[in-house]
Amino acid sequence: MSIELNRRSLVNGAVAVAGAAAMSPLLSACGGGGGNSATRRKGGTNSKKGAAAALPTYVASTAVQADIPSTTGSGSAVTDPGILKYPASPVKSVAEVPGAGGHYTALTPLWGTIPAAGNSFYQAMNKALGATLTMKPANGVTYANTIPTLTAARKLPDWVQLPGWWNAQFKVGELCGTQLADLTPYLAGDKVKQYPNLAALPTGAWTAGMWQDKLYGIPSFASGFGLPGQYFYRGDVFRSKGINADDVKSCDDLLNLGKELTDAKGGVWAFDDLWPYIFQMFDFSYKFTVTNGKLVHKYEQPEFIEALNWCHKVAKSGYVHPDALAGNNNDAKTRFYAGKVLITADGTGAWNEADALAGIAANKSYRRESFKPFSADGTKPPRLFLNPSAGEFSYLNANLKPAQIQECLRIANYLAAPFGSAEYTLVNFGVEGTDYTMGAHGPTPTKSGMADVQAQTFPFLATPGNVISNPDYPDVTKDHCTWNSLAATYAYKPVFWNMNITVPQRYATADAAQAVEDTIKDVYHGIKPVSAFQDALSTWKGSGGGDALVQWYQTTVMDKLGTGQ
Repeated sequence: MSIELNRRSLVNGAVAVAGAAAMSPLLSACGGGGGNSATRRKGGTNSKKGAAAALPTYVASTAVQADIPSTTGSGSAVTDPGILKYPASPVKSVAEVPGAGGHYTALTPLWGTIPAAGNSFYQAMNKALGATLTMKPANGVTYANTIPTLTAARKLPDWVQLPGWWNAQFKVGELCGTQLADLTPYLAGDKVKQYPNLAALPTGAWTAGMWQDKLYGIPSFASGFGLPGQYFYRGDVFRSKGINADDVKSCDDLLNLGKELTDAKGGVWAFDDLWPYIFQMFDFSYKFTVTNGKLVHKYEQPEFIEALNWCHKVAKSGYVHPDALAGNNNDAKTRFYAGKVLITADGTGAWNEADALAGIAANKSYRRESFKPFSADGTKPPRLFLNPSAGEFSYLNANLKPAQIQECLRIANYLAAPFGSAEYTLVNFGVEGTDYTMGAHGPTPTKSGMADVQAQTFPFLATPGNVISNPDYPDVTKDHCTWNSLAATYAYKPVFWNMNITVPQRYATADAAQAVEDTIKDVYHGIKPVSAFQDALSTWKGSGGGDALVQWYQTTVMDKLGTGQ
C-alpha cells in the first residue's frame, strides 16, 4: 500500500471542486481594477535571475534504492522511480530527533472523517519529532472558505497547507511576506543541505512555491514528470479480441478502432469522454504558445479548432457512451471497470493498486493499460506539456522566530524522508502492531491505522518526491514506469511553467473564460456546432476582455520575466 494510493482517495473531492484549475494551480488574482493596479500587486511571479538565486541546491537521496530508476526525458523531465516491494527493514534517513521541544499548530485539509484529537498516532509522531504538533485537519469540502476567514482575521496557524488550485481564492501572493514566512534565508542554494531530504525534492517543485523571487512554499507530492493525464484502454479486452494497441498511431486509427469496439445494442461503447487530454494528440498548449515573439492563446491556435472538430465528429459517431455525452463523469471509472467503455481519458494517478483492486472486483481479467503517445495525424512526434512540478504547498507563519522556522524545517525534513524509510513508514503507516502489520507486501493498516493514519495530515506539510509503488500488483508499477519512460521523451515545458502569476482582478473573468469553456463542452459533446465556439471566441476576444488579457500577459509577464521555459 502506498502514500500515493492513500492521498488520491482523499483528494478526489478536491479535484472535483477544483476542476480544470487543478491542472494549472499556479495562478492567482488580486489587485483593484484601476489602470495602475499592476504596480500595487503583491506576490507576483519570479524573474529568471531572482529565482536562480533563491532556489535550493538539488542533492539526490541515496537512502533507499529504487527497483526501477528514474529516467531523464526531454524538457528536463525526470520520471518517478518505481519500487516493486516495500522494504522489509526500513532504514533511517534522519540521524537525530529534529525538534527542540517547540509547540506548533498545523492546519491541513482532509476529505474524509477527521481523526480524534491527540490520538495515539499523533502522540507517537510528536515523540519521534521531539516537538508538539497539534494537528487540526479541517473539512476539505469547506476548506476554501476556512482559509479566507483566518487570513482576514490574521489568525493563520503556525503551519498551514494551501493547495495551489486555490491560490486565487486565498490570495496567496498577497499573503507571502505578510502572513507567510520567507524561507529563502534558510533554504536558498547550499543552505538546504542541512535538510537533506528537502534537498532531494525536484527543483521545479521549489520553483512552483516561489513568489516574487522568494521561496515560501514547502512542496508536497512533487514530481519531476507530471502530466495532466493520459489515454487508457482495457488491455484484457483488447487481447481477447486480438487487438494490438500499438497499431493505433493517429486519430484516424483511433476512430476506426472505435467503430470496431462499439456494440451499442450490447451496451458497449468504445469511448468515454476523450476531450480532457486531447491536446496531447493535437498539440495545442495549456494556455499560451509563443509565435514570432508574441503570445498566442490556445483558443486561437489552429490545432485547438482541429481538436474540437475531431471531438465533435467523435461525439456524433455513436462510439461514445451516452452518459459521457451527457456530462456524467462521476461514473466514468464504473463504466470502464464494467466494460461498458473500453477506452477512457483519466489522470495519471488512476494507474495504481486501488484501480487494480476495483477493476478485478468487477472482472477478474481486468487490466488497465495505456496507449503509447501519438500525434493526431501520426506523421510527427507527439508533444506532451508538463504539469507544474507540485500543486500542494505548506507555509509557515511569518510571526515565527528564526529558531522556530529552523525547527519546523527540521521537522519538514523528517516528513520528507524517502519512500520506504523508517521515518516514511511512521509518517504514513504509524506504529507497527498498533496502526499496521508488516506483511510480505509491506504495511497493512489496522482499524486504528485506517482511522488515524490513513486519514492523512502530516503528508500535507511535507513529503518526499513521488514514487510509483504497488506492492500487491508489481506489474502495474512496471507498466506505469515503462510508459512514463517513453512518454518523457516527448515532454516539454509549457509557457509560464512553474511560474506563480498574479492576475489583476479586472482580468479574472477573461482569464477564466467560463462562457467559452461552457460552449466548448457543448461542442465536444455534440450539442452545438463548431461555429458556436467561433462565435463565443469572437465575443471573448472583444467585449469579454480576451485580447486585453493576452496583452497583459505579453507586456507584464513575458516581456519582463520570460516564459519559465
